[in-house]
Amino acid sequence: MLAGLRFTSLRLRLVVVFALVALTAAVSASGIAYWLNREAVLTRTQDAALSDFQQEMQNRAAVLPEHPTQGELQHAANLMADSSQHFSVLLVATDENGRQVVGNSALDAFTPADVPQSLQDAVNREQPVTSGNKHAYHLYWQRTMQDDEPYLVGGAKVADGPTGYMLKSLEPEAKDLNSLAWSLGIATGLALIGSALLAQAAATTVLKPVHRLGVAARRLGEGKLDTRLRVSGTDELAELSRTFNKTAENLEKQVADMRSRDESSRRFVADMSHELRTPLTAITAVTEVLEEELDAETGSVDPMIEPAVRLVVSETRRLGDLVENLMEVTRFDAGTARLVLDDVDIADQITACIDARAWLDAVELDAERGIMARLDPRRLDVILANLIGNALKHGGSPVRVSVRTEDSDLVIDVRDHGPGIPEDVLPHVFDRFYKASASRPRSEGSGLGLSIAMENAHIHGGEITAANSPDGGAVFTLRLPRDTRDGEDDADDADDTDGPDDTKDSQEGGVVT
Repeated sequence: MLAGLRFTSLRLRLVVVFALVALTAAVSASGIAYWLNREAVLTRTQDAALSDFQQEMQNRAAVLPEHPTQGELQHAANLMADSSQHFSVLLVATDENGRQVVGNSALDAFTPADVPQSLQDAVNREQPVTSGNKHAYHLYWQRTMQDDEPYLVGGAKVADGPTGYMLKSLEPEAKDLNSLAWSLGIATGLALIGSALLAQAAATTVLKPVHRLGVAARRLGEGKLDTRLRVSGTDELAELSRTFNKTAENLEKQVADMRSRDESSRRFVADMSHELRTPLTAITAVTEVLEEELDAETGSVDPMIEPAVRLVVSETRRLGDLVENLMEVTRFDAGTARLVLDDVDIADQITACIDARAWLDAVELDAERGIMARLDPRRLDVILANLIGNALKHGGSPVRVSVRTEDSDLVIDVRDHGPGIPEDVLPHVFDRFYKASASRPRSEGSGLGLSIAMENAHIHGGEITAANSPDGGAVFTLRLPRDTRDGEDDADDADDTDGPDDTKDSQEGGVVT
């Protein structure tokens, strides 16, 4: 759920965009509607009140004497206020003594102090009468706030007569406008909710095919090349699904072709290796006889051909090692390599590996007895033979082998005292047929030893890394789980095809830097 609510989610972005567009449109429409209704309501009320007031001024105030008494003003104001518009009236005049006389319809509720001074000045300002201006005095009005309540104040003056002011409350109109504002706000909220629901529905409609496409692409990336999408419709998403299906179909065909060619190549290598075994066995027997003749004291071999015989013996052994290594690599590639697990004392196993190859004088072992691990002893021997033999051949003695445990892992370090491994060579030391020096293309190694060692580590669930020690020399680190339980114990018979000759496969040949 949290992943679906990330702002980077396309669904959330669609909902937000829809909501913002709807909110902008609703607020704009509501604002315009409110402003138009407000002006219409206030203008209608204002025009009606001012028109009625102006009519009352002509009917009532204009008939008053030039210097009326307060009683006359009071009576006229009461008559004027008795209107359908329900406004208060204030009449101001001067008596015969020049004193100001005031009469209002609301007693002390409406006084001259309630009339803005600017309005009083405008109302009492006499203007010249012209053809375009037939009256010396005009009607003026102003909206004001008193005690947080809106009012309309208007004023007019009768020539040679009193000045009149009206005060009308706009509270009913304000309440109507507030109700309108609340209604528009509720409508805006409903529009926002509706747009969010619509966006959710649209996002679901659009994103469901996209989600299916993502799931299909993930399955395709996992190697399930038969994955296809159900196509419906003629829109862009349907076209995208068709393109995906076509791409997946082409990819499946290409991968099938590559697998077929790869399988043919592996079968060819395996068949070739097996076919080479028979003539190699005969050749090896002959070369052993020749080697015995070379070493014999009788000296039956012609000294002129002795170098050629020794070359044949050496190359025959190298060819035999290469064939054995190729067969082992073929088994790894075909997935037929199996583990035969057993509980092994690591110190004893390393000692046996070193002793079998007469490396005791060149290898220092730092391992405590009693460190047990459940693994395949033969494959561990192959790994150790390759790592130690590679260190002796290309690094130089003494080679130090140290054993330690880290949590549930077994760690074996093989360090030499040579010049180390060039930085450009390090990424390739475990590549097949890779040799660090192009000047040694015919070295004793086949270029497969470290690759086979890595494959044997992988089948145990482990890893081998190569690095240069700060103190000089190269360090190969083998890391294996101390308890390898992968169900291979019951598959011992599957490894019978290795045969007894497989013990030799990488113990002497095929180790490279």
